[in-house]
Amino acid sequence: MRFEKRLIDRDAWSIGDGCSAGRVLDLLSTRTVFMVVRECFYGTTRFEDFVARISTSAPSVSRALKQLESAGVVARTPYQEPGRRARDEYRLTEAGEDLLPVFLSLVQWGDKYLQDGHPPLSFVEADSGRTLSVRVTADPAPEPPSDDIEVRVHPARRRG
Repeated sequence: MRFEKRLIDRDAWSIGDGCSAGRVLDLLSTRTVFMVVRECFYGTTRFEDFVARISTSAPSVSRALKQLESAGVVARTPYQEPGRRARDEYRLTEAGEDLLPVFLSLVQWGDKYLQDGHPPLSFVEADSGRTLSVRVTADPAPEPPSDDIEVRVHPARRRG
């Protein structure tokens, strides 16, 4: 990256606490918080399922959900099964859905540099089966909504 001329002297300016990247990292500050977002994309909505699928403590998941809810990333909706007490489901808001490229780009980077050439999952367009990737572009290409993405076992990991 290059800076425009008036920003070249990095000591002459600062965005300090206004840095968007820093604010995102503050929001997604723990592994549990990010894993809750992952699970939301994977369709998890119920507290006990978050705990089981993330393999962490209930208090940790509770803190993560509260943090994401207060930031407007997830919304809580009550539900009740017959004969059971009322509980809450958690679903991504528009702001949460807008984290999809962030999530996919981190997965894409991890697949390339941390998986020894064999990523566990692939993300494809549900209708066409074409593999999705994240890239920086000036083209205003529409992003598929998360409902149009199918998660599959990566072909290199399939057996038989």
